[in-house]
Amino acid sequence: MKRTQLSQLIVFVTVARCGNFRSAATQLGIAPSAVSHAVATLEHDLGLRLLARTTRSTKPTEEGARLLARVSGPLGELEAGLTEVTERALIPSGPLRITLPLLAASEIIMPRLAEFSAHYPAIELDIRVADIFEDIVESGCDAGIRLGESLEADMIAVRASNARRSIIVGAPAYFARHPKPEHPQDLAAHNCIRRRFESGRLYRWELAREGRTINVEVKGNLILPQQDLIRQATLDGAGLAFLFEETVSTDLHEGRLISVMEEWCPSFDGFYIYYPSRRQMRPALRAFIDFFRYSMP
Repeated sequence: MKRTQLSQLIVFVTVARCGNFRSAATQLGIAPSAVSHAVATLEHDLGLRLLARTTRSTKPTEEGARLLARVSGPLGELEAGLTEVTERALIPSGPLRITLPLLAASEIIMPRLAEFSAHYPAIELDIRVADIFEDIVESGCDAGIRLGESLEADMIAVRASNARRSIIVGAPAYFARHPKPEHPQDLAAHNCIRRRFESGRLYRWELAREGRTINVEVKGNLILPQQDLIRQATLDGAGLAFLFEETVSTDLHEGRLISVMEEWCPSFDGFYIYYPSRRQMRPALRAFIDFFRYSMP
């Protein structure tokens, strides 16, 4: 069988089912002249008249009816197979790899993880926690979550949280021994708990006031890798810390921690879901983005 004959057979079967060339053309999404040409070419190649045409209807000839009976089943199976593949492709399913820092996992993903899994049981969500910025294409991840200020310009970004703010806090026990700082220069006299990222870089406290930005390289005798650990050390009175306000909001409300220098601690971009392209986005990724994207309260 010639490769072109498969498409011609599809046209022939459609005409036979519709009863006329114009309806078949509409169903196939091609011009009536293309339908007529396909059938005529098939008849010429087979040396048989397959359709009896009148001004009022088009019906298979005896030979056309025999051919229709033989090919309808296989063509139907092919159509069903294509439909099944397409429908399955539209269902959110399969592995979905997301890279994000621990804080984003704790605050954005974990509170709604059970709901997401119940809603999309066919998605195999693979969460990879890393504080360093990952090239999601190179690492084989489908998307990532990072602070907006960390994103590269070629990434498509969807907001996943509200604006954030880091604040300087200390325990009442610490301030019983040390005066409260009022200016970035005062931090030099304090034991500041520092944070080291996975890359090895020590975080410099990013402060700003009235358009003036200062990156302060604080000093202290304690270096920890995660905000949760820094928070616990701060609660124990080990020193001052620069932490996300949301992380310590309950501690502040209940008096376990005290904030200082708030005028030097402005808001900044929160977390974003980022991915490389909108082209042919997998349904699993679309479901993840729609589920975890930030909605204004």
